[in-house]
Amino acid sequence: MDKREFIKLASLAGVAALSNPSGLLAASPARSSIALDPSPKAPFTLPALPYEFGALEPSIDKLTMEIHHDKHHGAYVKNLNDAVNGTTFASLPLDQILNKVTEKDKAIRNNGGGHYNHSLFWTLLSGQKSAPSDKLKTAVNSAFGSWEAFQTKFNDAAKTQFGSGWAWLIVTPEKKLSVISTPNQDNPLMHQIVKERGTPVLGLDVWEHAYYLKYQNRRPEYIAAFWNVVNWNEVEKQYDLAIK
Repeated sequence: MDKREFIKLASLAGVAALSNPSGLLAASPARSSIALDPSPKAPFTLPALPYEFGALEPSIDKLTMEIHHDKHHGAYVKNLNDAVNGTTFASLPLDQILNKVTEKDKAIRNNGGGHYNHSLFWTLLSGQKSAPSDKLKTAVNSAFGSWEAFQTKFNDAAKTQFGSGWAWLIVTPEKKLSVISTPNQDNPLMHQIVKERGTPVLGLDVWEHAYYLKYQNRRPEYIAAFWNVVNWNEVEKQYDLAIK
């Protein structure tokens, strides 16, 4: 979805919210705890959020979460199912699809990345305050020199990603931590596409649809607010899985 389509959708959503202040989507699925499963096979389904739409307020607003999850992520799921139908990718788990996808597989690349990236992203956020463990801090300090240096590097990756994309903290094939960014819905697991491969353990969506309703063009403010809602327990869980 491009910027023009997003603004149109956001405008319609705003009208709906005014007429239905208790919630944009009256029939939204019940919110329940979920864990990212990197190995589902087609047909893929949209996972429920592990918290209410408004749980990340004021850092990330409720209406953005409603549109981002139900509309944007939902579209990636539908389009991915359509794209893999009748292909050899349909028999593969999602992480293997990302590993094998190439430049020529445009629809699968974009929508498979969109589905995986968002499924992970929702679990990395929480309305409950958490803090990185000593174990994770030690690993980060070893890789970047200090926690502050890591955050600066991550923030810079998010700020300087031109146009749409993601900033990532990854575990490299050598089991080292690194910060990278990818355009659009590319993912560090796309070994045929990305310059630096790895397993993502923390990611930040810097597409405009992730922040434009609240922050407009002020991406740095959105990036700063992101740190208030990071689910460090989930980050460490992903890190532990990646270094095994």
